Amino acid sequence: MPRAVYESIRAHGKETYPYECCGALVGRHTVAGWLVESAVRAGNMRTDSAHNRYQIAPIELVRIEREARKQGLGIAGFYHSHPDHPAQWSSTDLAEAHWLGCCYVITEVAQGQAAATNAFLLAGASEEDKRFEVENIEIQN
Repeated sequence: MPRAVYESIRAHGKETYPYECCGALVGRHTVAGWLVESAVRAGNMRTDSAHNRYQIAPIELVRIEREARKQGLGIAGFYHSHPDHPAQWSSTDLAEAHWLGCCYVITEVAQGQAAATNAFLLAGASEEDKRFEVENIEIQN
């Protein structure tokens, strides 16, 4: 992913601290995997527990996907932040992840500052056997 996209994800987490930020990753699917071209911010509609949960409104997700398709792109994955919690997926993250083959990026925001950022591929053939696998984030200048 371009450095500017990586930094925008981390900045979004800092801006929404102490609440979780969220958004979609837009890009192209290649033989080697997803090539992320942009990150599209989304509102966190979880007002009951926004400090440790996120949810993108379905209508907003449809809008993001339609805009991506107009550009010949697709949804490569999603990102969110973990305020004062490690950049590792939780059981809730796995339970609420449904886009098999997509990347899920998590940034730890420690006391308002972006710390670690990690990526996980949602692998598996079905909802019943889905799992997260660690994925490398390659930053392009």
